[in-house]
Amino acid sequence: MKYRTGSLSERANRRSFLRRGLVAASALGAGSKLLADPQGSSGKLTQGDAALLRFAAAAEILESDFWIQYNELGGVQDKEVPSGSGNPVYTAKLQNLDSDFDTYIHDNTDDEITHFTFLNAYLQSKGAQPVNLDQFRTLPGSTATGSSRMLRLTNLMQHTLDTSWWTRYRSSDNNPDLNPNFPFPQAVPDLGKGQFTAIPRTDADLTPDAHIQAIANTAAFHMPTIEQGGNSLYPSMAQRASSVEVLRILISIGPTETMHFQTWSDKAGNAVSPPLAPLTDPTNGLTFPNLNAAPFGGEEFTTNLIMPEPCPFLSPSLPKCSIIRPTETKGIAMGVVKFLTAMGLFIGQSKAFFDVMQDLAAAADNAERRMDGQD
Repeated sequence: MKYRTGSLSERANRRSFLRRGLVAASALGAGSKLLADPQGSSGKLTQGDAALLRFAAAAEILESDFWIQYNELGGVQDKEVPSGSGNPVYTAKLQNLDSDFDTYIHDNTDDEITHFTFLNAYLQSKGAQPVNLDQFRTLPGSTATGSSRMLRLTNLMQHTLDTSWWTRYRSSDNNPDLNPNFPFPQAVPDLGKGQFTAIPRTDADLTPDAHIQAIANTAAFHMPTIEQGGNSLYPSMAQRASSVEVLRILISIGPTETMHFQTWSDKAGNAVSPPLAPLTDPTNGLTFPNLNAAPFGGEEFTTNLIMPEPCPFLSPSLPKCSIIRPTETKGIAMGVVKFLTAMGLFIGQSKAFFDVMQDLAAAADNAERRMDGQD
């Protein structure tokens, strides 16, 4: 399929964009009600169900955007995933983490493209508005060998990563749904202390050797950090769905995000264990520790544990259970927007972009489960 860059010449207010099937805003756009259908209905879907699917589609469009960037430089190059020609040095460093790394990138990219394509087509089939963020493809990406140099929605070159998911999924005592203020330790503390690139920005980043390996390692942690977000998003939103069919969509796409998360968790483990760890980037001091050695070690840090440990669920009085965490539904969509923003994924984006994402999130968070499927 073709992945359009879109035209920036179209100008209209946010409501008129929506009526034409574009959830995008001009600099002159106004009004937080742009996501509401002017007739108070979304075809055969409740407003809430349409809002849930639109937010999911927007999230998948954003995921597709950065996965395409990864695939251009470090994935398999074929007609199934568009653009790019590959960067041999970066690809080799990713393959130090797993010899099939390029294949996994390619397949993850293909998955995300099919997700947003399906969600938009389904919305349209029900007379509801799809999502199109092409207006906001304004960010410059990598100019390293292999990049298509297309304009992007997302920024992979200034990441600040929260790697506490590593210990959250290994903890047998704490669940963020029950202990929202518990400070889960970071796997790679340095990744939360600066802004680090996950792709070579230019060919100058291809040396020295430890520098480009650290960039590949950063990618290896960014990937599961993102996918664990989707891992929680879908079951959290599913609790608000009214239509059984919409519920089916959410609980069918969601588990693929879980499969992605577990795959990338395994690759991240290779970045923080011998022979690649410990590793320090000589250009900026970013260090990937050996999590199997002191002062780390123990069940919370062991690198070969990629299945979630049982933890408290619903109530401390009930037996522990191996689960996705968190799955609290309140504020989940807005939480995702804040999470993606905090990691630097949208550095350089316009206020209009943030307005649209916040409106999409607010509409999804306001969705209420209707037993009769009617507004």
